[in-house]
Amino acid sequence: MAGWHPYLDSLRRQQGLRRLLHVSALGAAHDAPREYLRSKAGGDQQIRVAQAAGIRTTIFRPSVIFGREDSFLNLFARLVRSLPVIVLASPQARFQPVFVEDVARALVLSLVDARTADLCYDLCGPGIYTLQELVEYVCRVLGLERPVIPLNDQLSYLQAWMMEWLPVKLMTRDNYYSMKVDSVCACPFPGVFGFEPTPLEAVVPLYLAENTPRARYRWFRFRARR
Repeated sequence: MAGWHPYLDSLRRQQGLRRLLHVSALGAAHDAPREYLRSKAGGDQQIRVAQAAGIRTTIFRPSVIFGREDSFLNLFARLVRSLPVIVLASPQARFQPVFVEDVARALVLSLVDARTADLCYDLCGPGIYTLQELVEYVCRVLGLERPVIPLNDQLSYLQAWMMEWLPVKLMTRDNYYSMKVDSVCACPFPGVFGFEPTPLEAVVPLYLAENTPRARYRWFRFRARR
């Protein structure tokens, strides 16, 4: 079939693949400003080809994902701990972060719920925040006072361009372009999964503020819902 990925075709023919879940990204589109989102749209297209070939598919498009080992809020925490001042590009970019365990739970539930087959679900948490609000929240959780200096659009681009030359790329122009599009859902968390998304404030302090046995104990208690 035209456009059909050979690996997926091999799985279908040789191993009888009949169900496929795909984690895309909120805002994925062929005309998206960021290469990452355009590549995700290409993946979505492959999944729809699989659907046309008779495989039951479900696409999930989460906003930015947070959790114990995320590369989002943990990155901010490292910067806040290391720097006396935070110079922030694209401070008004908006996000609706979703808890990693909520995403995983939705995926697992979809495997046993035929109603989710051949559909696409946007996954977001209950709260919408600007990037500056998220950085300031991390400061409060860590108990550290750090001035946050917001940059305008021109300086945000310049910062992203300069950071591309660093050995560790904390930000790129691709990131800058992606933040031109709000990563927020236009609808509530899908009711078909039967649970409400976890607020960021209920989880982040349990893993971000400390790395001590007591903090880890609180995290494990949360995981067990005790």
